[in-house]
Amino acid sequence: MASSIPGNRTAPRPGGRSARVQEAVHRATRELTAEHGREALTVPMVAARAGVTPSTIYRRWGDLAQLLADVSVERMRPEGEPADTGSLRGDLLAWAEQYNEEMSSQPGRGMLRDVLSAQSPEEPPSCRCASFVAMQIGVLLARAQARGVAAPPVECVMDRLVAPLLFRLLFTAEPAGAQDIEGWIDASLAAPSA
Repeated sequence: MASSIPGNRTAPRPGGRSARVQEAVHRATRELTAEHGREALTVPMVAARAGVTPSTIYRRWGDLAQLLADVSVERMRPEGEPADTGSLRGDLLAWAEQYNEEMSSQPGRGMLRDVLSAQSPEEPPSCRCASFVAMQIGVLLARAQARGVAAPPVECVMDRLVAPLLFRLLFTAEPAGAQDIEGWIDASLAAPSA
């Protein structure tokens, strides 16, 4: 899925043998994490389960943190378009509530930690996740504009809705509540149209 937002891009999915190796390693990582917990995971364990050598993992991902981040990014990749509720406010509310629920769960918080802990000289995993979110928000805003409704720019919604939502997920014990989310959406919608 390529980004339609200027300045954002996602890495193309590999094909052929590379895709099979990636899928086997990702599957092994998910399975072993579920069976033993993230803390017990090692590259040799993943390699043995995936049927590859540890050097294959090190060559492709660099270290366990990068592998965990890559697996998390793939799990965060949207599988389809966000729900269409018939209104921009309703669409944003449905998207934000679902995102908040998924990311405030134990697996969701683990994925966020993995993505943020990995360093990459190319495109950091956190930037790939931000591009997924921006694409989803872009779909909602384009849908509203197609209905003839004025919509704020994607960056405005990212700053006024997504940023505080993620701040609460990452830096507080409690995720955002319904009133918080509604207030952030209203602030986003009060911004000048794109």
